[in-house]
Amino acid sequence: MITTLFACSQLPIIIIWLQCSVIVFVSHSLSRSFSLSFSLPMSQTYRVMVLEQNQVAPPPNSVPTTSLPLTFFDIPWLLCRPMQRVFFYDLPQPTNHFLQAILPSLKHSLSFTLQHFFPFAADLICPPQPLKPHLLYAEGNSVPLTIAECAGDFHQLITNGPRDVRELHPFVAQLPPARVSSENTRVIPLMSMQVTLFPNKGICIGITFCHVAADGRAFHHFIKSWASIFRSRGDLTFLATSPPLHDKAVIKDLNGLEPIFLEEWWKWASTWKEEDSALIHDILANKVRATFVLGRAHIENLKRRVTSECTTDLEPLHTSTFVVTCALIWVCLIKSQNGGVSNFANNDKLYYFNFVADCRNRVEFPIPSTYFGNCLAICFVSLAGSELVGETGFFKAVKVIGDRVSELESGALRGAERWLLDWKEISELGGLVTVAGSPRLGIYDTDFGWGRPKKSEVVQIDVSGAISLAECRDEDGAIEVGLSLSRTDMISFNAIFEKSLKLL
Repeated sequence: MITTLFACSQLPIIIIWLQCSVIVFVSHSLSRSFSLSFSLPMSQTYRVMVLEQNQVAPPPNSVPTTSLPLTFFDIPWLLCRPMQRVFFYDLPQPTNHFLQAILPSLKHSLSFTLQHFFPFAADLICPPQPLKPHLLYAEGNSVPLTIAECAGDFHQLITNGPRDVRELHPFVAQLPPARVSSENTRVIPLMSMQVTLFPNKGICIGITFCHVAADGRAFHHFIKSWASIFRSRGDLTFLATSPPLHDKAVIKDLNGLEPIFLEEWWKWASTWKEEDSALIHDILANKVRATFVLGRAHIENLKRRVTSECTTDLEPLHTSTFVVTCALIWVCLIKSQNGGVSNFANNDKLYYFNFVADCRNRVEFPIPSTYFGNCLAICFVSLAGSELVGETGFFKAVKVIGDRVSELESGALRGAERWLLDWKEISELGGLVTVAGSPRLGIYDTDFGWGRPKKSEVVQIDVSGAISLAECRDEDGAIEVGLSLSRTDMISFNAIFEKSLKLL
């Protein structure tokens, strides 16, 4: 199912109560995976109280009115639901100290950061066809910033173990609702933030933003710039050495992709419906999320296993950390969600795996590393069910994912004219696993002066069904894999995942 980036409801809630069932989690130090078992149903209440609601804008008259066109890299993300990420930090400070000594600097540094990353304070303008959607910043545009307090268990929220998916949702702000002008033009805010203090324990920074404004690399450039300015008490050295580039002219549409993507966008926009909040509630009601850590030793063993057992190929397989991690998780997921291997004996149904790849150094024209916007190739691979879960399923998954990654080096935009059509067709077929995040974004390097984040998670996977990838906080070369599954599927996945690691 494809949902829209403007299909979000604003919830005018000042105090949020959340009831969750608790699942027992036991960590195994050797495998770093999980042993899951359900305890007797218990209730845990999270109370989030809003202290302030602010609008943070760039400094007055620091950014001129600016209209930014959408490139062919941006247009596909008009179809994407908002991105949501949370960062948890240790911050053992009482509420009064936070409000008086820390919060003013957070706001001030955010304002200066938005001066340089002003598209996040802009609006997405979607006029009727045939006019093109674009981003528009005008004096007075701002980002909503909610300041809240929570008396809940901070340490429970930063564990890897399985827990009710709804635990994280009170800590990410909803985007303000879209509005419709008199010319029937939709005006859609692009970012919303929430900072939640756990008195004398920690702090959570939750951010929601529309993917059409920026990809992961651009977003993390923004968040690290904000952290640097706050940490250094206003020193702009970090930004001076790597300022974001907003010149959309660096993106050359050599293959005529923009009109193709716009035509698909207009078709879909005319039939979209607002997101059903009751349906979302039902999706979340029986799901748990967990983080699985694939250690460096496991990853190296996976690579060696591929190299030693796939010697008949004429060309060596591409066995990067990303490839072997995705292959293993894909196989384990399909096995866990479809009733076991026995159901796949003669299953010729195709199962798809989708990931994106940064094109800043993979296309014919130069794109600076600090380019702000989207610059991603959309990639799909597939295998029949019987192949994917068979004895050689992992190796076949490595091959198809690795081959697709290798193809990017010689032609990242080959077949790009079908990106949106493929996404629509494959999504409707089912059996699609998608990836959010990347282990190359340096998420745990986002330091506001409180040290590295204790935990960072991608919240929207609870609804989208994607898996999230990030570098591991505690071990160089290891990978964190975030999953949001039904309770039954999570138990099944854990058993299959543990068994797979024991075979290494």
